[in-house]
Amino acid sequence: MTEKIELRDRVIKVINKIRPYLQSDGGDITLIDITEDNVVKVRLQGACYGCPFSLQTLKAGVEQAIVREVPEIKSVISAD
Repeated sequence: MTEKIELRDRVIKVINKIRPYLQSDGGDITLIDITEDNVVKVRLQGACYGCPFSLQTLKAGVEQAIVREVPEIKSVISAD
């Protein structure tokens, strides 16, 4: 259980690093869950929600940042 909490804390730390970039475009991001197989579920909010580039933001921005700093994570998906 401690490992899962530590993993969650590490993911949140990365999300907090990238959050200002999303907020500068009127968006935001919330961590929803980390599955047993290390898939991160997030929800894009504000201007990011429904944006035509949201998948690109999720994969090229959010996922790359998280996987680079937390290599145990396999992927990042939208909870929507």
